[in-house]
Amino acid sequence: MNESRHKKLGSGYVPVGNLIDSLLARLGLAYNLGGWKAVVNWPEIAGPTIASHAKAVRYEDDTLWVSVPDASWRQELVMAQDEILEKIHALPGGRAVKKIHFIS
Repeated sequence: MNESRHKKLGSGYVPVGNLIDSLLARLGLAYNLGGWKAVVNWPEIAGPTIASHAKAVRYEDDTLWVSVPDASWRQELVMAQDEILEKIHALPGGRAVKKIHFIS
């Protein structure tokens, strides 16, 4: 009996993630969420070596801001910027990030 009740109730359920995505879209916040996902997922995007030296600190105005320890790391990451952007764009909502700005 519980199985039939579960099936009947289950047909009307919507995953919470879908509800949140829908709400954010209606509020006009979904686009920015993609940029903030890049901040949260920076260690996976950058890989362990880069992530141990550089940290994504914020997303603002289509730009991901990444803190680096010095000018040599900034130069290294500027040269790898296109590859990093490709990885970001592969994530859901990642196209919200248009530029990366490296700061020390």
